[in-house]
Amino acid sequence: MSSLQKAPALPATSIAPHGAWTSPITSAVIVGEAVGLDQIAIDDDDIFWIESRPREQGRCVPVRWRDGCASDLLAAPWNVRTRVHEYGGGAYVIADDTLYFSQFSDQRLYRLPLDGSGAPQPVSSESGAMLRYADSVSDHGRNRLIAVREDHRDTTCEAVNLIVAHDLPEGGAESVLVQGSDFFAAPRLSPDGRQLAWLSWNHPDMPWDGTCLWLAAVAADGSLGAHRLIAGGRRESIFQPSWSPQGELHFVSDRSGWWNLYRWRDEAIEALQPASAEFGRAQWNFGMSTYGFEADGNLICSYVRDGQWHLARLDAGSLELRPIPLPFRSITDVKVGNGFAVILAGAPDTPNSIVRIDLITLEWAVLRRTVTLALDPGYLSIPEAIEFPTAPGLTAHALFYAPKNRDFTAPAGERAPLLVISHGGPTSTASATLNLSIQFWTSRGFAVVDVNYGGSTGYGRDYRERLYGQWGVVDVEDAIAAARWLVGSDAVDGKRLAIRGSSAGGYTTLAALTFHDYFTAGASYYGVSDLEALARDCHKFESRYLDHLIGPYPAEQSLYRARSPIHFVDCLSTPLILFQGLQDKVVPPNQSQAMFDALKSKGLPVAYLTFEEEQHGFRQADNIRRALEAELYFYARVFDFNAADTLAAVDIVNLPST
Repeated sequence: MSSLQKAPALPATSIAPHGAWTSPITSAVIVGEAVGLDQIAIDDDDIFWIESRPREQGRCVPVRWRDGCASDLLAAPWNVRTRVHEYGGGAYVIADDTLYFSQFSDQRLYRLPLDGSGAPQPVSSESGAMLRYADSVSDHGRNRLIAVREDHRDTTCEAVNLIVAHDLPEGGAESVLVQGSDFFAAPRLSPDGRQLAWLSWNHPDMPWDGTCLWLAAVAADGSLGAHRLIAGGRRESIFQPSWSPQGELHFVSDRSGWWNLYRWRDEAIEALQPASAEFGRAQWNFGMSTYGFEADGNLICSYVRDGQWHLARLDAGSLELRPIPLPFRSITDVKVGNGFAVILAGAPDTPNSIVRIDLITLEWAVLRRTVTLALDPGYLSIPEAIEFPTAPGLTAHALFYAPKNRDFTAPAGERAPLLVISHGGPTSTASATLNLSIQFWTSRGFAVVDVNYGGSTGYGRDYRERLYGQWGVVDVEDAIAAARWLVGSDAVDGKRLAIRGSSAGGYTTLAALTFHDYFTAGASYYGVSDLEALARDCHKFESRYLDHLIGPYPAEQSLYRARSPIHFVDCLSTPLILFQGLQDKVVPPNQSQAMFDALKSKGLPVAYLTFEEEQHGFRQADNIRRALEAELYFYARVFDFNAADTLAAVDIVNLPST
């Protein structure tokens, strides 16, 4: 269990209360400079990625890096994004000097020649966005794409997921290769085109609960032979099946309790690097990658241990793991080319970045950052990994950010207000990568603790399964335990404690405020308030997620009601602000609306902001700005300080006038 390190005091030019400090990290800076980076691909020496741009209403743009320059491949209104599983990923593939991609508006597959010889042309048929595609791979020898397809045409039942082959001439035939499971992912063709591997799983499991790795021979006509189960099951999660250049199938499995690397060789499974470390991640999106191959079959792989990511070369013969020294603490994507690797990585003082690494010299260079603005380190709070006591005999993990602003110090004896962040998922994890949305708060005098409560990934299967049957209990207890430990360490003000979160983190926020009397304010971004409604009205991918987190529904209906904040608003006595996208299909808007109506009727201070065009997660610059500034305005009113920013007023119902 760690203790907080005392940072040396910085020279200050002004004294002002916590929360009232002037900061150069404004909401305009956050959205004006920032892009999202995702989905790296390599084709020969060219490097590709997807940029999501808030200033373009969240448009996802494919970018190519060639000869030291980055260029967009598609102009507006093209938007490369798939809605399979709603969370998407795997929205494009590069093959034969052609970009094949899913267009967000109609979910059709399109092709774009990369030699500049033509405009995008449809590959799949028009379906009114009822047929959706993801995770495509090229079957070059048969002139087709193999992809996961999600079929929404029959509205009387849930969507049907398949693996299909689509012939590439425009209007080409589409044939079903694999069916019969609730979900599929990662169809991967062997280098000689003779074998296909893929993942499948069924309700009620999520891919981090249990998946199956299958293998089948591919006939000359493209059909599949008998399906062979290689690994996996209800109690084993398989991640990222991939073929080495030599034709050996590799994958990540948590059969040991940790996501470790394995390969299928001589009809047997061989462990490559047994370790109490995670070489895989929770598969929320398609196309996730933590390793790739050099030409000789050696692996370039990333792994997380004790909350910190590392990159290494794994010798395919000796199985020696040799670290590749890098200054990054988070690595979320790994692709390998001829003599180089490309990763998506970040550090506490470095935003997520596309990084190219020369695999001979190990020199590296940043190609693109999510934030290009150079920030003075005097305004950046560097997180400290803490481990603190929680349930009897257990500890939990978090990242603690102390207030930091070179221009200000607080009045003598004043402690900082604390924001406790509950990450989404809930099967996700807090990242130590520079996050300007966190620095927005710390540079104004707030302390922040980003909690990796029981159920988070990165600490092994046992830690991940602490949340089974205990959602709304373990996560809440760990959030409170983190705040209580910081208060006990004299690091924060015990009378000004706020909890905030989005999606599943929004549920943790609402449950903490409803079932416990510890926090003094809260902010819920598209949070779950009614677990029954979520179980009844949720997209397919997560429709049975709560079977593990709560229990089977409706058999455990009483437990669902007992854990739903909406039924216990009489227990609430804390001011709350809610944010909601009105196009959200994951957490429908009626949940936030019901919570607002109940709090308003009870007479509690409450604010509710809706955003017409947003879905699950805000993508548009103006909306991100408005939400962040509204939350600051809310805390200023509730905690009684004068924010230095010029903020648009928020209608806080039932707040006494001052």
